[in-house]
Amino acid sequence: MTTPRVLHTMLRVGDLDRSIRFYTDVMGMTLLRQNENSEYEYTLAFVGFGDESQGAVIELTYNWGTTQYDLGDAYGHIAIGYDDIYATCDAIKAAGGNVTREPGPVKGGSTHIAFVTDPDGYKIELIQNKSASAGLDG
Repeated sequence: MTTPRVLHTMLRVGDLDRSIRFYTDVMGMTLLRQNENSEYEYTLAFVGFGDESQGAVIELTYNWGTTQYDLGDAYGHIAIGYDDIYATCDAIKAAGGNVTREPGPVKGGSTHIAFVTDPDGYKIELIQNKSASAGLDG
């Protein structure tokens, strides 16, 4: 029996090309696949750091004609581990990305984090890899 695993997180986006550029050019992911459903008027694009068989990816869903969504107050963020969030934030800013919380220790702990916001307003937490699974205290 195969162990269950997280396959992807789906985000609805208002401009698919803009979102693909952000996740590939700014965040360093690869566009893994893209398909269009003309009957139901939506396009899906899957981006990630590696093959879908190896880890979770992000599904960008563009519903044709919808350019904006209310993100609500229940959604939090996607978390991504990096070896050096300080250098990563510098690269994100140089590529035109929006770092909304500069890298540093989390309040009340020692884990180093930063936050980036994508073009649709979704938050992405960057966590220093050495403490990514240690919780707040790291």
